[in-house]
Amino acid sequence: MRKHIPFAALALLGALALAGCNKDGEEAAKPAAQAVQQEVKMPTDATNTQAWKAYLVDVVKRNMQGVTSRTPYMYFVPAGDDTAAQDARINQLENVKTTVARGVLPGNMMAFGGPSSTLTAGLIQDAFKEAQAGSFKGVIVLFIGAPADKDAVEQALGASGAVFRFVEMK
Repeated sequence: MRKHIPFAALALLGALALAGCNKDGEEAAKPAAQAVQQEVKMPTDATNTQAWKAYLVDVVKRNMQGVTSRTPYMYFVPAGDDTAAQDARINQLENVKTTVARGVLPGNMMAFGGPSSTLTAGLIQDAFKEAQAGSFKGVIVLFIGAPADKDAVEQALGASGAVFRFVEMK
């Protein structure tokens, strides 16, 4: 019983703090809601992974039509020629290959993006080489990249039966 007293006191304090809020709190929430709706700009620095991930999350959220699962499978493909970036891409490719081999239930989304559209497209192509025909029917695959890479990715996904979506990085 004694263990629960601090939690109960904390809950009571939280309830009192919320009860003290009035229209001022509602007015403060409006600008916050508007800020959430603003589009995140594509980062210009390819090494700023946090900014890229925030941008990709924003793009994915804006393209969730038809997705019935709560969270999509999101894959960030880092740019760069250094060992750390290459290792991260190898790990990501193995992760995606495992997911493709295991399969994804219809209504889910797999989203891919990163600073280099070419590297991202290559990862998708490599990962889906061994996908079973029709194994991704009803699964949405979102590619965030350059128009020059769109057709190659779409072709790589063709046999899998995935619903292909493309969003141009900008």
